[in-house]
Amino acid sequence: MSDNLDRLAAEGVAVWLDDLSRERLAGGGLADLVRDQRVVGITSNPTIFAKAIRSGARYDAQVGDLARRGVGVEEAGRALTAFDVRWACDVLRPVYEASDGVDGRVSLEVDPRVAHDTAATIAEARALWWLVDRPNMFVKIPATRPGLEAISTALAEGISINVTLIFSLDRYDQVLRAFLEGMTQARAAGRDLASIASVASFFVSRVDTEVDSRLDKIGTPEALALRGRAAIANARLAYQHFEQATASDQWRELAAAGMRPQRPLWASTGVKDPAYADTRYVDELVAPGVVNTMPEQTLRAVADHGRIQGDTIRGTYAASQQVLDDLEAVGVSYDDVVRVLEEEGIAKFTASGNELLEQLETELHATRPAA
Repeated sequence: MSDNLDRLAAEGVAVWLDDLSRERLAGGGLADLVRDQRVVGITSNPTIFAKAIRSGARYDAQVGDLARRGVGVEEAGRALTAFDVRWACDVLRPVYEASDGVDGRVSLEVDPRVAHDTAATIAEARALWWLVDRPNMFVKIPATRPGLEAISTALAEGISINVTLIFSLDRYDQVLRAFLEGMTQARAAGRDLASIASVASFFVSRVDTEVDSRLDKIGTPEALALRGRAAIANARLAYQHFEQATASDQWRELAAAGMRPQRPLWASTGVKDPAYADTRYVDELVAPGVVNTMPEQTLRAVADHGRIQGDTIRGTYAASQQVLDDLEAVGVSYDDVVRVLEEEGIAKFTASGNELLEQLETELHATRPAA
């Protein structure tokens, strides 16, 4: 076990893996990471599943069975992904039990094509929750405006939710309000609030990618001096908003009734610019009660040479706000950046979902018996 990962856990950061495949499950790779590398949760998304199914022969037998049963392509996709998530939930069940339900979680995303349809998102969340049928599962719902009502409704019904694709502080505030609204409704319905969990996935590296591109185009010394500073500042300010929410009367009342915190989750923490240290989105985002979901490459980099030096978030809020102010001053619009990132995030996941369905359609057709 890495001393760095031990330190990270001691600081209150839950280490999750941002990757899931049947190869990792069948080969014991996930169990090894849980045992040896402090991994206590795992996330997935349409891009991850499309890559796994495209490159893995371990899905062939199940695809063949689905084809012989005449299952349609969309239900086949749900069956394949739910199988993997259910399996991962079982691998992580001991972590879930040992942490009293805090960790040991596995996420499965609703179809991103319905991200702008509240009713369809709710229906999809209910279907996935029933299909996987594990208490340590998270249904992932994108934090689009239509998604906010779906988040509240799902939580009110007792479905644990990972709110994903959060880029802006304003949207994060809306997510926190949606969480509290859902838990208020759950309490009114007599549900056990402690049995309902949630995380809010605030995306990190993509912010630097978009902002740095704009700074490079501006090209002034003042602009270039701000490269690589936006993402960490943005995430640190999100933690400030989290702290403010937990201090509210509504939060405290629900917590007294058994509600668990909706933990901030740092997503997209793999470094995309080789000019930056490969562990920066872990080292610089340490605070109690957060989750950091990492690609395996980042996880192993942190284990090998991460610099875990205590809390690196609290006490930085004024400086972080100054970074965002300085970006506006040189001509980078924060509101436009986060709008573009949300639209691109939905578009990328939708494209991956379509790619997965097209691939499955081909494989199902090739396997399906001739009429």
